[in-house]
Amino acid sequence: MSTIAEKFGREDWARFTPKQRLQRYAVFAFSALTLGWAISSIDVIWPWVWDAPEQMADLFGRMYPPDARNLKAILSVLLETVNIATFATVLGVLLSLPVAYLAAQNTTPNRATLWLGRLILVTSRSVNTIIWALLFVAIFGPGVVAGILAIMFRSIGFIGKLLGEAIEEIDKRPVEALEATGASRFKVIVYAIIPQVIPTFWAVAILRWDINLRESTVLGLVGAGGIGIVLQGAIDTFNWPEAATVLLAIIALVVIGEFIAAFLRSRIL
Repeated sequence: MSTIAEKFGREDWARFTPKQRLQRYAVFAFSALTLGWAISSIDVIWPWVWDAPEQMADLFGRMYPPDARNLKAILSVLLETVNIATFATVLGVLLSLPVAYLAAQNTTPNRATLWLGRLILVTSRSVNTIIWALLFVAIFGPGVVAGILAIMFRSIGFIGKLLGEAIEEIDKRPVEALEATGASRFKVIVYAIIPQVIPTFWAVAILRWDINLRESTVLGLVGAGGIGIVLQGAIDTFNWPEAATVLLAIIALVVIGEFIAAFLRSRIL
C-alpha cells in the first residue's frame, strides 16, 4: 500500500516560505544598515573605546583602598537621600490619585477631564527626573526641596498611569450594584472602586519608592540634594578613594532598599 507521501509526492518541509524568508532577510538588512548609520552618526572616538579597559583598571587602582575617614558625613547625606525618596513618594502617591481617577475611562466625568488626566500623566513621564531637578534647582535653588519636587513630579505619571489602568480593569458589577441602590458617587468610589485597586495601589507605591531611592542618589549631581553632592565633590577634586566609599554606600543603600521593598510586598500583598 502506497503511503500518502508517495501518492501525492514528497515535499521537503520548510519553516518559512520563500516570500517569508525574503521578508526576514530584508528586515535583517534594514536593521544592519540602520545600526551602521547610527554608529557612524554619533562620532565615536574609537581609540578611546579601545583604551577604555586600561583606563578603567587605572581608575579602580586609584579608588583602592576606599577612604572611610568621611564616613559619618557620607551616612548623614545618605539618610537625606532616603528622606528625599520617601517624602517624594508620599507626595507623588497622594497627587497621583485624582489624576488616575481622571485618566481612567470608566471613572472620569467627561472626555475633557479624560484628556486632561492623560496629558498630566504623559507630561510627567516624558520628562526625566534629572531634567525636573534642573528646572526646580533653577526655581528654588540647590537643596532637597528641588530634589523632592523633581522625584514627585516624575512619580505622578508612573503611579497615575498604573493606577488608572487598574481602575479601568475593575469588576463593574459592584459599581453597578451600588449605583442601582442610589448610592452617591463618593460611596461608589469608597466601597466599590477602592477595595478593588488597593492591592495594586500598595504594589505600585512600594515599587515607586524603590525606584525613587535609586533616582535620588544621582540628584546631587545637579545640586538637588542627596548623596550625589558628595560623589560629585569627590570626583571634581580627584579624591578617588572617597568616591569609592560613596559608590559602595550607594550600592549598599540600593541593596537594602530592595530587601525592604521585597519585605513590604510580602507583608502587605
